[in-house]
Amino acid sequence: MPKKILVVDDEAHIRMLYAEELSEEGYEVITAEGGLNLLERVEREKPDLVVLDIKMVDYNGLDLLQDLRNKFYDLPVILCSAYDTFKDDLKSVAADQYVIKSFDLAELKTRIAELLNDQ
Repeated sequence: MPKKILVVDDEAHIRMLYAEELSEEGYEVITAEGGLNLLERVEREKPDLVVLDIKMVDYNGLDLLQDLRNKFYDLPVILCSAYDTFKDDLKSVAADQYVIKSFDLAELKTRIAELLNDQ
């Protein structure tokens, strides 16, 4: 049974790119465009890992990360942002990994494999 990854990003093209690339790696990918009902979605879908954008129009990914940690402490979360300045934000230390967004998903795929022990 393939591992399930939830990609949370407000940009449709990013969700599509990640879904396509990660599906090709053998993962089941589900997507969400923001944090609305995210905790309920995680409860229902039971992903093995979450890839979470930080800067979204309606949601702050760092706040969502805190919510996820409070309810799903052991769920691996990779923060994914176009900005490296969030690495220094104290809230970001709750993430398992921090990846700078790129259209080359090699680093993201490596981090996912590490966290899911799929190397």
